Amino acid sequence: MTETELKACIRGDRRAQKAFFDRFRGKMFALCLRYASTREDAEDMLQEGFVRVFRDLHQYSGAGNFEGWVRKVFVNTALQYLQKQRRGPVIVELGSYDVATDDSPFFGEELPARNLIKVLQQLPTGFRTVFNLYVLEGYSHPEIAEILNISVGTSKSQLLRAKAYFRSLLEASLTT
Repeated sequence: MTETELKACIRGDRRAQKAFFDRFRGKMFALCLRYASTREDAEDMLQEGFVRVFRDLHQYSGAGNFEGWVRKVFVNTALQYLQKQRRGPVIVELGSYDVATDDSPFFGEELPARNLIKVLQQLPTGFRTVFNLYVLEGYSHPEIAEILNISVGTSKSQLLRAKAYFRSLLEASLTT
């Protein structure tokens, strides 16, 4: 996005905002789908995310990757949406799900992204959230612990359980 386009969006130019929306809609909706349990929740996250981006666009300093800044706004929006829906932390109680503890890869064969998102949406919220933050967004366990207000150990165990549960869901989806 050019500086001119960015300034036009900040001024409230509807054409520039529409172009901005069209440019980022697909990627940000895919991000929202990964955090949401349903398509409707993802659409709500997407709408709220764009509201926040346009509201806070003036805060982008120009340093760093602009798309990364937009992405961070959407991740934060998704996390806040999940916390609001659950009225508390988004972590699954340990022992709620039986999991294997091996370190084998959990993606056996290539699956279309749409199918992977559907399987990901079946994960319990806590598993899905830690999985997304660690595997897909690249956050470290200490960062996740701070973001979600949990311990580093809880973040690690949630990720281990998420991978195992995700693997079992993938295996089930491949055999049906």
